[in-house]
Amino acid sequence: MSSIEHREVSNTRGKRLGRDEDEDDEDEDNDMSAWERAYTDERSWESLQEDESGLLRPIDNKSMYHAQYRRRIRSISSTSTSARIQKGLIRYIYVVMDFSRAAAEMDFKPSRMAVVAKHVEAFIREFFDQNPLSQIGLVGIKDGIAHCLTDMGGSPESHIMALMKKLECSGDASLQNALELVHECLNQIPSYGHREVLILYSALSTCDPGDIMETIQKCKKSKIRCSIVGLSAEMFICKHICQETGGSYAIALDEFHLKELLLEHAPPPPAIAEYATANLIKMGFPQRAAEGVVSICVCHKEAKVGAGYTCPRCKARVCELPTECRICGLTLVSSPHLARSYHHLFPITPFDEVSFSNGNIAGQKSLETCFGCMQSLTNPGTGSIYCVKCPKCKKYFCIDCDIYIHESLHNCPGCESLRHSTPVNAGV
Repeated sequence: MSSIEHREVSNTRGKRLGRDEDEDDEDEDNDMSAWERAYTDERSWESLQEDESGLLRPIDNKSMYHAQYRRRIRSISSTSTSARIQKGLIRYIYVVMDFSRAAAEMDFKPSRMAVVAKHVEAFIREFFDQNPLSQIGLVGIKDGIAHCLTDMGGSPESHIMALMKKLECSGDASLQNALELVHECLNQIPSYGHREVLILYSALSTCDPGDIMETIQKCKKSKIRCSIVGLSAEMFICKHICQETGGSYAIALDEFHLKELLLEHAPPPPAIAEYATANLIKMGFPQRAAEGVVSICVCHKEAKVGAGYTCPRCKARVCELPTECRICGLTLVSSPHLARSYHHLFPITPFDEVSFSNGNIAGQKSLETCFGCMQSLTNPGTGSIYCVKCPKCKKYFCIDCDIYIHESLHNCPGCESLRHSTPVNAGV
């Protein structure tokens, strides 16, 4: 039939229901009030669950987050404590983002592109916190072409500013062009640097100008580890890329899962056995420039007054650390950067979970408070039913302190207090 008949039915609002679903959705959005749209978008009724007495209560999202966090800590600890595992502390990673028309899909609110940009910003900050000696570069793919958004650098603010200025999606995505561009840039990295690519892919196809299998073999030969996080369905070519280069491939189920998958790439992964060779690296520890001195910054090629750092080899001035001197090529770092990289080699073992229901804490005055924040562990108003215990010093901690110790502090306060405590009669 050349014409399509639309069946129309009248509802209570006098609204027309036909097969044109787009028009109906627009009419529903216009008819709903702002508070109705908020409830529809957030689906707040799914945050309730029924307890034993039949009453509704909110789901304890904090406990769910803690359980997922514990699983991640255990997996990281199991790989780190295995025998003879070498970590790549100096990493050079390109984050490739799919800005094709598929990134405009709204299954992730408000769109895939907006969600990816938000979590990439959080990933960049977390990456430099976990890897102060490493560098990041950003690449976008749209219209079948790969664009280099930022060059390799160690400044999170410059990467984030450049990313937020170029949030546009159009055309098709090309995995081959992205891998070719990344291979050309990473192939110049020194041998001691660990080369990685993290691709956030939204499309269900790839528009390539040539044979992508040859590009994959080039990346494998150059020791480039490719990992992909998909925002749609699984693709064979993405899985094949990760298998060939030793990376990981996962599909994000929702926004929270996407954040988890990204943060899994922040800690340095185990080095590939045949590529893990020891190297001595020349590093310089620059001194802070004197206040009031006018000098030309080699980073921005501008005259600046005060602040900055002076390269110990060529006396050039740089703005931030860590970085690489553009005059003599010396890697410039500070001693805190080396110290912050050390915890990846000897991570803290996961704490043991202890339940209040067993009654093994209640009644023991010395163990009723968290050793970290000194808050009560047996107070039902805290909203948590678990605490943890360090297997070495036997001190008890709350859930918040557990997360802070393993993700930010990287030292157990109980173990440190025992290490630095001295007997009263020492030296007598």
